[in-house]
Amino acid sequence: MPAMRKEGKIRQSLKNSFIDGAFCSAMMGFTEQYITPFAVALKASSEQIGMLTAFPNLVASLIQLKSADVTEHMKSRIRIITIFVFLHAMMFLPIALIPAIFPGNRVFWLIIFVTLAASFNAFPGPAWTSLMSDHIPARRRGKYFGWRNRVLGTITISCAFIAGFILNVFGKDKLSGFMVIIGLAFLSRFTSWYFLKKMYEPAIKVTKEHYFTFWDFVRRFRESNFAKFVFYVASISFAVNISGPFFALYMLRDLNMNYAAYTAVAISPTIATLLTMGIWGRHADVVGNMKIIRLTSFFIPVIPVLWLFGHTFAYLVIIQIFAGFIWAGYNLSVFNFVYDAVMPEKRTRCVSYLNVINGSAICAGALLGGFLARALPPVLGYNLLTLFALSGILRAIFSMLFLPRIKEVRRVEKVRSIDLFFSVTRLRPIEVEGEMDI
Repeated sequence: MPAMRKEGKIRQSLKNSFIDGAFCSAMMGFTEQYITPFAVALKASSEQIGMLTAFPNLVASLIQLKSADVTEHMKSRIRIITIFVFLHAMMFLPIALIPAIFPGNRVFWLIIFVTLAASFNAFPGPAWTSLMSDHIPARRRGKYFGWRNRVLGTITISCAFIAGFILNVFGKDKLSGFMVIIGLAFLSRFTSWYFLKKMYEPAIKVTKEHYFTFWDFVRRFRESNFAKFVFYVASISFAVNISGPFFALYMLRDLNMNYAAYTAVAISPTIATLLTMGIWGRHADVVGNMKIIRLTSFFIPVIPVLWLFGHTFAYLVIIQIFAGFIWAGYNLSVFNFVYDAVMPEKRTRCVSYLNVINGSAICAGALLGGFLARALPPVLGYNLLTLFALSGILRAIFSMLFLPRIKEVRRVEKVRSIDLFFSVTRLRPIEVEGEMDI
């Protein structure tokens, strides 16, 4: 009977988590693709665009050094999650009011408030990951999160298009349009906080033998499979964020796109992710997460380089759809590999340390990109295209350096990469060789 009650509580908790996720996805739709355009509207320079990505990720990652300690001290993951999600929701109010209450140094204040918001949002992340791993059995994670991400992605896309429509309605008064969509983000995040409070938290016991410091984790790089995985993910994040923050600047400033065209191009990867996440998830459950990561990492370096070969609206939408398809498999498998590789008692701390290293890499990449955006010579008339090419080269180098050293951590079907690619693209059903990778 107690087991049945616990199962019922978990089912209800997953429903509340899904509603929380729906409103959180709405918040992301109203902001994720529009913070950089907001900065551009506030007359931000390329260096400031880099800072807008760098500083929030750096501070958000560093504070997670204490996330596991605070969670263990408070003996409640839910309490940590709800406190910091509430603070995150509150930060959208000053961000929305920047045009109204700050006559000067607006980009400076945007960077400050976005940094605080990112920090409040990041701090409970490891606790949420640990909590969700208690709710979903290992054998169902790929399928479940593929389904969840697909549905919630639909909400993100819908709200992003609504945000683009609102900006177009406001026309030249674009700052008022940004105030409206960020206000909607506040309402959405506040509602998600309400449903997070209703989640059920299974008991988890953490003892001294499960404790290890950040430097203990770093020092085990040579022998730890998970540590190698963390530094690989961070290296890719570094290379990606050399160029990532500047695609919006390239489209709005260099290509002079209107907000309708920008929204369509920016949301195209999310649509592709939405349509393919479930396919990747089902395959990851069979062939393992590392197999998916290796396959997608073959294509990830190509993505920024494709921007050099055209800048028409149709061409950019096509390459963005391709990018969304590839990133869907990579991001889902990276997320699920953490669940597979780390025992529950260490999961909060390991996720914290992963986020510290990954966030620091994102910061370094964005700052370097902001500097190089003006320092590099132009390619085909644009400095940012040179930056995109450099990002692609670094992605390829890091993949070749790290991937051969990382092993799958669970028993999975052994499948050739070419067969996996044909199966994911629906060209040919997957063929299993009959052996198991461990």
